[in-house]
Amino acid sequence: MRSVLLLMIFFSLKLFSQSEQPIYERFVSVFAERFNSGDYDGIYDLYDSGMKNTYTSIETRNFFEKTIKSLTGDIESMQFYTLRDGAHVYRVFFDKSVADMTITLSPQSKINGLLFSKPQPLEVPLLERNTTFISLPFNGEWFVYWGGVTEGQNIHIKEITQQYAYDILIVKDGVSYEGDSLLNESYFAFGEDIIAPCDGRVVKVIDGVPDNIPGDTNEQELTGNTIVLRTDRDEYVLLAHLMQNSIVVEEGQDLRKGEIIAKCGNSGNSTEAHLHLSLQNALEMEDSIGARLYFDRIEVNGEIRMDYIPVKEDLISNSN
Repeated sequence: MRSVLLLMIFFSLKLFSQSEQPIYERFVSVFAERFNSGDYDGIYDLYDSGMKNTYTSIETRNFFEKTIKSLTGDIESMQFYTLRDGAHVYRVFFDKSVADMTITLSPQSKINGLLFSKPQPLEVPLLERNTTFISLPFNGEWFVYWGGVTEGQNIHIKEITQQYAYDILIVKDGVSYEGDSLLNESYFAFGEDIIAPCDGRVVKVIDGVPDNIPGDTNEQELTGNTIVLRTDRDEYVLLAHLMQNSIVVEEGQDLRKGEIIAKCGNSGNSTEAHLHLSLQNALEMEDSIGARLYFDRIEVNGEIRMDYIPVKEDLISNSN
C-alpha cells in the first residue's frame, strides 16, 4: 500500500502481449551497451519524437549520468521480469545496486516510455526467501487480501522494496466489518492480538501514529505503527499498520515465537484495519529488497500446507 517511488516516468503508448517480445530482448542489449559505455547521446537517439520533444539530450545525459549511474555503476545483467499494462519490466543488476526498468517501444522500435524504480543497494546480500521457520503472527482464521508472487495476486509485486508482502485481514460472511464503516471498532481485525511469528530481536519500533478513520490514509507515515524483527539469520520481518499505543515490546528486546507484541490497527497508508507483513533483507524498508515469506506449517482453506506462500483470497490460520 505504499506509493511507488519513481525516478523517471513517461508513457504515451501501451503494447499488449503475453511474453517478452524478441525486439525488446535485442533492444535492451543495445541500451545496456550504450549505458555502460557512457553513450548517452546514443540512448537519446533511441527515443521516439515524443520523447525528444519532452526531454533534451542534455537532460537525458544528466539523468543517466548523475541520477542513475552515479548510484548504480554499470549494468551487469538485465532479466525480463514481467509485463505490466503491456510494458516490459526488466530486473536490472548493476555493479552497486538493483532496480526495475519498465520500457515501451513504438511501432518504429523507439523508446516512448521509460521508468526506473529507486535503485536498491547491493551492500546487503540479497535474500530470496526465509530459512527461519515462520508462523502466522495472529490467532484464528484470517483472509489474504494481497499475497502471492504475481501482480494479479499481489499489488506489492510492483514495488521492489516490499515485493511479496502480504495484506491480511479478517472477514465474516464475505465482509470485513459489521456496523458503522467509519468506525475502526466495526472491523473484525481491529484490536486483534498480533504475535511474534518467530524467535527474534526487536530492531525497530514506531508507535504513536493515530489510527485512520476508515477510508482515509496517512501517506506521510507509510507503515504507521510498526515493528521490525531480526532473526538470527539476518532476515527482517516487518509488521505494519498496528494500533496506536498497542505495541508492548521495545527495541533490543528478544522475543520468543507466540509472544503478544501489539494489536492490529489502521495506521499509516491504510484504509481499514489489516496487517501488512513482509520479509526484507535490511532494516529500513526503503533500503530493502523484498523476499518471499514462506510459512512453515499452516492451515489453508481447511487443508494443512507446509512451507507455503499464501495467495490472494486464501483463508489461513496456524495449525496446532
